Amino acid sequence: MRLKALLFAACLSPAVAIYSDEVNHVDFHHALLGTPSPDSTFFLKPSTASNASLLYTLSDKLLVGAVNPRDGALVWRQNLSRSADSPTRGAGLLRGLDGNDALVGAAGNYISSWSAQDGKLGWEKRLTEGVVADIELLELEDATATSGIRDAIAVVGSDGVGIVRRLDGATGKTIWEHKDTSGDVPFQVSSSSTEVFYISLQSAMLKGYKIKVTALDPVTGQQTRQQVLNSDTDVTTPESVLYVGANSASPLIAWTDKSQKVLKINVIGTKEITSIAIDNTSGSDIRQITVHAPNKLNSLPHFLVHFVTETGSWAEVYHVDLRSSKVTNAYRLPYLQGQSVVATSVIGANVYFTRITEAEAIVVSSASHGVLARWDLQTPSSEVALHSVSEVVTKGKSLAVRSALFREHGDWQLVRNGQVEWTRYEGLVDAVAATWAETDIQEDLVHELEVEGHETLYGAYLHRVKRHVRDLQHLPDWLKDLPTRILSSALTDEVSNLDSFGVAKPVVIATKNGRVHALDTGKHGAVSWSVQVAETTQWDVKAILSSPGAVTIYPSDGSSVTLDILTGEIVLRTEPSDTPLHTIAVLSTQDSTSLVTAGVGADGAPVTALTKEDGILVTTSADGRVRGWIAEDSKSPVWEFVPPSGQKVVKATARPAHDPVASIGKVLGNRSVLYKYLNSNLALITAVDAKAKTASFYLLDGVSGMVLHATTQTGVDSTQPIASVVSENWLAYSFWGDVTADESSAKGYQLVVSELYESPLPNDRGALDSASNYSSIESLPLPHVISQAFMIPEPISHMAVTQTRQGITTRQLLCTLPSSNSIVGIPRPVLDPRRPVDRDPTAAEVEEGLFRYAPFLEFDGKWYLSHARDVAGIREVLSSPTLLESTSLVLAYGSDIYGTRATPSQAFDVLGKSFSKLQLVLTVVALGAGVTVLAPMTRRKQVNALWKA
Repeated sequence: MRLKALLFAACLSPAVAIYSDEVNHVDFHHALLGTPSPDSTFFLKPSTASNASLLYTLSDKLLVGAVNPRDGALVWRQNLSRSADSPTRGAGLLRGLDGNDALVGAAGNYISSWSAQDGKLGWEKRLTEGVVADIELLELEDATATSGIRDAIAVVGSDGVGIVRRLDGATGKTIWEHKDTSGDVPFQVSSSSTEVFYISLQSAMLKGYKIKVTALDPVTGQQTRQQVLNSDTDVTTPESVLYVGANSASPLIAWTDKSQKVLKINVIGTKEITSIAIDNTSGSDIRQITVHAPNKLNSLPHFLVHFVTETGSWAEVYHVDLRSSKVTNAYRLPYLQGQSVVATSVIGANVYFTRITEAEAIVVSSASHGVLARWDLQTPSSEVALHSVSEVVTKGKSLAVRSALFREHGDWQLVRNGQVEWTRYEGLVDAVAATWAETDIQEDLVHELEVEGHETLYGAYLHRVKRHVRDLQHLPDWLKDLPTRILSSALTDEVSNLDSFGVAKPVVIATKNGRVHALDTGKHGAVSWSVQVAETTQWDVKAILSSPGAVTIYPSDGSSVTLDILTGEIVLRTEPSDTPLHTIAVLSTQDSTSLVTAGVGADGAPVTALTKEDGILVTTSADGRVRGWIAEDSKSPVWEFVPPSGQKVVKATARPAHDPVASIGKVLGNRSVLYKYLNSNLALITAVDAKAKTASFYLLDGVSGMVLHATTQTGVDSTQPIASVVSENWLAYSFWGDVTADESSAKGYQLVVSELYESPLPNDRGALDSASNYSSIESLPLPHVISQAFMIPEPISHMAVTQTRQGITTRQLLCTLPSSNSIVGIPRPVLDPRRPVDRDPTAAEVEEGLFRYAPFLEFDGKWYLSHARDVAGIREVLSSPTLLESTSLVLAYGSDIYGTRATPSQAFDVLGKSFSKLQLVLTVVALGAGVTVLAPMTRRKQVNALWKA
């Protein structure tokens, strides 16, 4: 008996497996980083044995990542914010050097080092006395170096004390430490070929800051000299300092006067300040000044200053005399209309500047104004480039350049010799809402089929004939593409194109920065269009509603925006309302032909008027009350649910809008039936009591507000994720359960599954028996509930259920695992609460598919829908049915975007890849040829047999 149960359990896993040959075929993944920081993005050769470079960045989400510049694929990434204590977004630092297989990053009070090639952690250091103000890698070598990895210099600010530390590059241990107790503001650190410079800001007597430079011996950390620069009339905030160089033969400090008419340069380590008048002939005010300088000790002491106005930009190139520290103007890059970006590259000692405008890219040497190479941009972008980094490569007498540009609305592009090689849509990193969309063609066919379903037999036949006649207009195009389709179908592994079966639905995603993207799931998640809908950085989208050919977005301010699904064009926009919205309720009409929305205020009351067809609306308020509203009278609720004192409602979960039931009962092994408790108005309410450490789950009837089932879990950590889901006749929730007064209770993450039946007895319909109708208010019976709990290895932050067209396919419980950055699909038979406890299943139970209950539920590797991908920061998982009953579409969005197809019962209605259509065609042809050859011979033999008879 046990052997049969084990065999059945073994057969469950392959049924939901994501096979290796399906990766990048049935799924897609946008592994995102966020907005790259201009000061912490660079090309770097991680190994001296290879000339290949990687593109490294630290984003505003404090994600450190390496990107392959060949195709834009993410090589590795690490999250600094997980380790740092309350870091400020965008305040991280990342440093690296060519040939040094170690990157050093810092955020808040946390410093760590990773391998530049594979992202493995080398060492980490958590500071107790303050936060990191700046960090640099020392390019110079000295006798104290114990490995080939360069040491780091970190500046730590702590309560008026500046601490400079030299950290061993291989271990992170402190080699020496210098403390500045003068009360100055720790600012940055710099270095030359012989010294380390600690730069701080000294408060002046009246206002502003003086820049103080303290020279330190790189071997001992002892102070050698100190200079104070008179900058208090110009530098009012730390942001007033434009640039502080490091790892240069002549590191610089640059700032301007308050009117931005004079540029002031100081070669660090000297007292002289060079003042250069800014020759602004554009007629527009300067909006931004950026200094670009090399960061290698052996490079020429040249630098470029880029000036940007509202209408254009220009640049000035300066040279520094190493002996006299004199700064002179070498040449000027002319003023051009439109925006442009500049990046610095170093080859040996030579310094190159790459300037990319809206129409072209040029490369110049820092030594001369002559243009060394020029390319026209093949696909000019209408979006402004904010910053870029470049890598110049010499090929004989010619040059090649590749530049990584970050554009205004989140596109990160690599341009190689004027040609866009790839685009990373980093604007998707803050996805706040998403929906599956339907094109007009799909909706028209569905509408036509619905019309035929309501016609008589003759009317439906006549309607279908007319529809087919109209379709003849597409016959020429179909015949034209037929040879190509036949050849591609016969010669490729793909058995058939499933796009016509609804597996290539478009997805519309709204992001926090007010942008809307459309992804084509049939083309591996390629971005079809991207539109800036709202100029904001905190777009609070409450709902997205899809309609035929369009999609409507509802923000919290009560406005709405409708976009065309094919082009992204804004077709309708409504103004914000006077009342901010707490949530948006999506209601279906009685005939289920359309969807309507109802705005809900913070008090849980509907803001928009409801019609009679809308029925009952269940809402939650900001103060944790659950209320039911009737369409005829939306001024006062018909019922209200308030949890017991001390409890707070944290979540309300309802059945999915599309949740078909294929069978009203579960057939047992003895052929009897347990009838399911089916109620389309179920709502699962989660309430927590932080003081008592309890979590209560209430199952309500949405029409009457009646509590159908309630349970309370003790020892619950409410700070941990609590996820829940309701589908068909079952519900599931997970939480962290700790040790309570009962020392035998479990401690860890738990997953509880409950099934609802009309009666505990087979073949019994319960109190209502076979009644054709009943009242949810007067005669609603309570369900019979069967529950079972499992210990799981990690937390679940979100739950969803796979959806198919008819609900025949076995469902999967889709769980988001934030600890491992994965999405797992647990088969429903594994979570069956009727699994026998402390005994082997009987023969009848084995026939039902039940096997012995085990309290610990290990996530099988075959259940991971995300395969080996690192799907991080998932906010929600959406599921959508297709025209194939076996296949459900899954989309996960949040920090990353991930889409795949789930086949919980295998693809039973699709031919597998092992099926060879070419072999089938050849077999049919061979049989046809054999029949043609053998038919005359058979007839001749029959005739001869008659003559012989």
